[in-house]
Amino acid sequence: MDYTNSSLHVEAAVQPKRAPLRKIAAVASIAAGIQFGWALQLSLLTPYVQLLGVPHKWASNIWLCGPISGMIVQPIVGYYSDRSHSRFGRRRPFIFFGAIAVALAVFFIGYAADIGHALGDDLNKKTRTRAVVIFVLGFWVLDVANNMLQGPCRAFIGDLADGDHSRMRMGNALFSFFMAIGNILGYAAGSYGKLHKMFPFTETKACDVFCANLKTCFFFSIFLLIIVCTFALLYVEDIPLQSQPEIRLAPEADPGCIGELLDAFNGLKKPMWMLLLVTAINWIAWFPFFLFNTDWMGHEVYGGNSGEMAYATGVRAGSLGLMIQAFVLAIMSLAVEPLSRVVGGTRLWGIVNIILGIALAMTVVITKVAQHERQGSTGGTPSTGVKAGAFSFFAIVGIPLAINFSVPFALGSIYSSSTGAGQGLSLGVLNLAIVIPQMIVSSVSGQFDALFGGGNLPMFVVGAVAAVISSILAFILLPTPKPSDMAKASITTSGGH
Repeated sequence: MDYTNSSLHVEAAVQPKRAPLRKIAAVASIAAGIQFGWALQLSLLTPYVQLLGVPHKWASNIWLCGPISGMIVQPIVGYYSDRSHSRFGRRRPFIFFGAIAVALAVFFIGYAADIGHALGDDLNKKTRTRAVVIFVLGFWVLDVANNMLQGPCRAFIGDLADGDHSRMRMGNALFSFFMAIGNILGYAAGSYGKLHKMFPFTETKACDVFCANLKTCFFFSIFLLIIVCTFALLYVEDIPLQSQPEIRLAPEADPGCIGELLDAFNGLKKPMWMLLLVTAINWIAWFPFFLFNTDWMGHEVYGGNSGEMAYATGVRAGSLGLMIQAFVLAIMSLAVEPLSRVVGGTRLWGIVNIILGIALAMTVVITKVAQHERQGSTGGTPSTGVKAGAFSFFAIVGIPLAINFSVPFALGSIYSSSTGAGQGLSLGVLNLAIVIPQMIVSSVSGQFDALFGGGNLPMFVVGAVAAVISSILAFILLPTPKPSDMAKASITTSGGH
């Protein structure tokens, strides 16, 4: 029996009738809750772990949990959510338990310093070992939980679209839009230095103002996620697989998660392999930015070190820059579809990767000007020109980021439409081309930066070169999809990380 055809039969048979757009929007809104937490991770957690005493050159290794969990968790969750026989539906149980896991993880991260102190950490020592262990544990659980949430949410939108190409595109636009909303809220919370005053109990002997602000931000993150998940899970019907007994796969026909994933790779055509290559190189460009954007603002632009006021001010300014970027992302996410029709998806991706390369190269100029200003001065904040340049950098990066969140996955859906993978599992194939480069960057970036005197510029330069290479390869290697191929594909959108 050909399991590939059977898998397609399962996917098609259990999908509900085309859902109203308001229900697709309700599911897409979960992206706002997810992305609020991601925004806090991206903007505050690298500075926070340095505050706990982890040196800059080792801080990036903690981010290994994201790509590792993405590589393992997303394909497994996708596979089992495609085949779940729960009476609550295929996707809803994974979304429900993922949200609970996020709440628990956020508690451990926010209270890592307090728990570590209660377990015996000496606050006079630079490195608080127990707090770091608690933090890393919570960080890993948070990344696993986020992956549990994202894949089923995107697959749920695919189910609700019921093969309608235009409805799927609209679902993608809404998902990207709500991601941008979550980013705006998360970065706004991270940029406000007095947020902890709403909850005075967050500031403790072991947890200073920066730490207390992080706690408070995560409280709001949990609140938003609970609201959007509760509304979507109660409002949107998710048809259980067991209600369709006539289309169940025989046990011997199901090759299992690993077997199906391997078989999907064996069935990939050359265009898909080229897409995996370009995506992998492209994420070598993106991940240094995701790791060190606010650290760059605190250290290079504002000239501070971890624990100093200048550094904390710079980190908050970086969060403000990321909020500006999120506004650009929100606008651009709604423009991706019309731009793709005019320019073509592959050409559009190639163009914006050149923009990304130029933007990352801008960080060298901005840093050098800021350093020149500080020479011979008595300190103070950077000039208006330097801050304008830094904020412009964040805004410009929002343009390629919107394309990166949609076009590669649209191309992946088109190129691999003949493999027969389910909505959930198909997202895991291209995800591997994202997480493997992240693992490489997380492993080497800290040590690579240290080789060239520390700071963040060396990996930003590597990112700029990788962006240009990925742009050239996109123009050369990626074929423009045919209309007949696009009609077959269900376009899906990713969030990151």
